[in-house]
Amino acid sequence: MLTDLPNILTLLRIASIPVLIALIAFNNAWTDGIACVLYIAACITDYLDGMLARRWKQGSELGRMMDPIADKLLVGALLLALAGYGRLVDGALFAAIIILVREIMVSGLREFMASQRATLPSTRLAKWKTGIQMVAIGCLLAGNDMPREIGIAGISFIHVGAIMLWISVVPTVMSGWGYLVTGFGRMLGTDANRSSAKVTH
Repeated sequence: MLTDLPNILTLLRIASIPVLIALIAFNNAWTDGIACVLYIAACITDYLDGMLARRWKQGSELGRMMDPIADKLLVGALLLALAGYGRLVDGALFAAIIILVREIMVSGLREFMASQRATLPSTRLAKWKTGIQMVAIGCLLAGNDMPREIGIAGISFIHVGAIMLWISVVPTVMSGWGYLVTGFGRMLGTDANRSSAKVTH
């Protein structure tokens, strides 16, 4: 299964994380540009792995497990690195905290649902959240120095990225709440079934 192209693309997304963090640490115009391009490539693999798995019928439990993990690792690691190097302006650090708390909560809910042999499928709202976050993080990685080098000095990409990150908080919270309601509904249903079984017994 690991040799299937969709899973290889997912693993490449995970492998890009330390490279991206190293590029952020250099903190100059050209490494920012390379980081932005590499991140865009990683985002493209996020689209391709699912599409190819469906088209080539190479879907697997391993792939279904790894794909959301890769996404959360990538977003979480980059937000922490950007915060550590002071690249989250306009209070975007608080937006990042909300995003990370939501991701941890959803991961816990998915683990619970898996223990109940149930799934927590991704929603359209969650896909919008992911898309907006991708644009936001791409802008934050680009910074302001790299655009000046290529003649785009009139746009503050860091501020655009911060605004986009705050915008992404809306679908982040809304989709997270939807998952929470679904998860708690399952928990209450499970507890009710157990109580009923005890009474019957």
